[in-house]
Amino acid sequence: MRDHSHVHPQGEDTPHSDEDTPRSDVWTGRATNRFQWLLALVGAACMALGIELAVDSAWTSGTAPLVMSVVGCIAAGLLVLFGTLAFVHVDLKLDKDSLEVRCGHIGVPRRHIPLAHVAGAEFEPHVTPRHWGGWGYRWRPEKGTAVVVRRGEGVVLRLWDGHTFTITVDDAESAVQAIRDRLRERTPGSAH
Repeated sequence: MRDHSHVHPQGEDTPHSDEDTPRSDVWTGRATNRFQWLLALVGAACMALGIELAVDSAWTSGTAPLVMSVVGCIAAGLLVLFGTLAFVHVDLKLDKDSLEVRCGHIGVPRRHIPLAHVAGAEFEPHVTPRHWGGWGYRWRPEKGTAVVVRRGEGVVLRLWDGHTFTITVDDAESAVQAIRDRLRERTPGSAH
């Protein structure tokens, strides 16, 4: 998704027009995985079970097993809940100097990559969680680092330090073109 609107000083959004408004210097994109909401419900159910055990327990075998069950259910619920909600979606923001990747509703984990660290960008039509070992923020020695929230198209950044960073994002071809344009703008004397 691209930012096609500009905000006037009065705060009113107006559609982009080449005649009266300069080109937006920010490209934004997003990828979403609605399946993660189901996993978040499982985490919430674990937490609810832990709370139910703590409040209305008829355990007669002692407090240690009860405490371990309550703490275990709540801890597992929190881990599943945070782990899934953090990767319900990923937002990609490209401005004239850097690229920022933010995950989930609170934006954590987050990665900020200055364009000075980017050697190039490639379109990848088939990024899958299976190739990366699952959803989320992933690292594989032979492949690099990735943020994978769904299967489908993505952007592969080649960094100057030899590493790669892959992001699943809708309209990845447009993102790659925007990144390449920014990189050409940063390189004096490059062909346009």
